[in-house]
Amino acid sequence: MRILLAEDTKDLNKNVTLLLKTQDYDVDSAFDGEEALEYLKKDSYDCIILDIMMPKKDGITVLKELRERHIVTPVILLTAKAEVNDRVEGLDSGADDYLSKPFASKELLARVRALIRRQSLTTQEDISIGNVSLAPDTQSINSKSSVRLSNKEFELISIIMANSDIELSTEHLLEHVWKTEPDANEDTVWLYISYLKRKLEMVGANITITGEKGQSFKLIIGDN
Repeated sequence: MRILLAEDTKDLNKNVTLLLKTQDYDVDSAFDGEEALEYLKKDSYDCIILDIMMPKKDGITVLKELRERHIVTPVILLTAKAEVNDRVEGLDSGADDYLSKPFASKELLARVRALIRRQSLTTQEDISIGNVSLAPDTQSINSKSSVRLSNKEFELISIIMANSDIELSTEHLLEHVWKTEPDANEDTVWLYISYLKRKLEMVGANITITGEKGQSFKLIIGDN
């Protein structure tokens, strides 16, 4: 499972990062809002933890921008107790939960687990096509090298690989991958297709995903 943490207080960022890693989460750490958005341009996550008060871009601004980009990853806001209005604005802007500072480690982990459970996988079968295989136990895609995927990436590539002989419409993918997330749309599907295409290249796969935004997608097998 992959988590993005954006917290500008260095000691807190370090401690929360270590805490999450002890639970076997892969963690990317950002120290301001702009850095967090740069991470989100390059990759997808199972959960995002945002501090509200950050330099360059605050957590609310980051949250609004990622929702405008149709990234529907669950978000936990970290807030000071006095920031009641910010908490309300954050929830109205698309946050899934918030946690007031100071907080107990067990409570943060419980909140993270609860949100990630909402994104739980529906596919637990081994699938192999071309020189690519999926490993549900490590939630990774394997070829000449390996890379771990987020829940949504893994679920999406599983459906595409399991139906490699047919074209899958954007509507079909929305219905089967994002059925519990009404805010997801064709931009969401295209974003995750783009993530997967890049990761297939990264691992040296001889398969690729063809199709245009808002249309249908199909798996193509090339040469080894």
